[in-house]
Amino acid sequence: MSAKIPVGRRVQVKVPATTANLGPGFDTLGMALTIGDELIVTAVKASGITVDVHGVGAGEVATDETNLIARSLAHAFASKGIPVPGLHFEAHNVIPHGRGLGSSGAAIVAGVMAAKGLLEGIVEFSSSELLALATDMEGHPDNIAPSLFGGLTIAWMTDQGPKHKKLSVHRGVSLVVAVPDDASMSTSLARSLQPETVPHKDAIFNLSRSALLIAALIQSPELLFEATEDRLHQNYRASAMKDTDALLQSLRKLGFAAVVSGAGPSVLVLCSDPSQRLGVAEVVAAHAGGKWTSHMLTVDERGATVEELPALAD
Repeated sequence: MSAKIPVGRRVQVKVPATTANLGPGFDTLGMALTIGDELIVTAVKASGITVDVHGVGAGEVATDETNLIARSLAHAFASKGIPVPGLHFEAHNVIPHGRGLGSSGAAIVAGVMAAKGLLEGIVEFSSSELLALATDMEGHPDNIAPSLFGGLTIAWMTDQGPKHKKLSVHRGVSLVVAVPDDASMSTSLARSLQPETVPHKDAIFNLSRSALLIAALIQSPELLFEATEDRLHQNYRASAMKDTDALLQSLRKLGFAAVVSGAGPSVLVLCSDPSQRLGVAEVVAAHAGGKWTSHMLTVDERGATVEELPALAD
């Protein structure tokens, strides 16, 4: 298919951070957070892709076609049989990298949303196409779905590709995310620590807690502590994140519904009352010599957005 994107066309993408698993909902549950990255993409005369990175990742991530956002955009263009024109990316990053807050998923979502915006009026991308394209890149949809669509999401795979269901979180639920200042965790390493099989009783345990967690998040926040128990992944990964595990255990001993955020090492606390957040922040501030920071957040209901900006003069 031939398509001509005018030189100077610009789009702005905003994409939220996410937290996945939420304790028992391994590779299934995710939630969008009210912090996120912004991206401006401009069509230029020169061929290829250049990337200016501001904030998190500046001086570290690739600034050419190998950048994850650029690769995701190229994947979306290729799905429509359209060559990628010359582009300049300006990325303003806030989501910490390697902290279990969906930074790679957000980058992938930013790329497919930028493609959607640049190709507006030329080809269309359905919601299911965007989810499938981004999941192709990420490998699993638990971070992709909330980053794309916002809210609390249940994501699953079918023979026809990934699907999702978005739910609204009870207004009584509030969030604290505790992020370590200088620790990170590779998702691939975290996954390698899990066994290929788990005991039958542990599988049943997590099934019950996952079902309970949905009820707790949308209807009965007082059940959050029990609902966030897990036997499938957190214990197996604890040896690689001892500081995270110590904070997690300290919070849960005090009755806070704390879980590992994504692959870690950040910790998510689901509070059933906003007043709990101050208690959580005190525990986090006292942990590991003050090397962790608490972020008081809410659930982002919008998900990723793209809008066309006024074109630059040729």
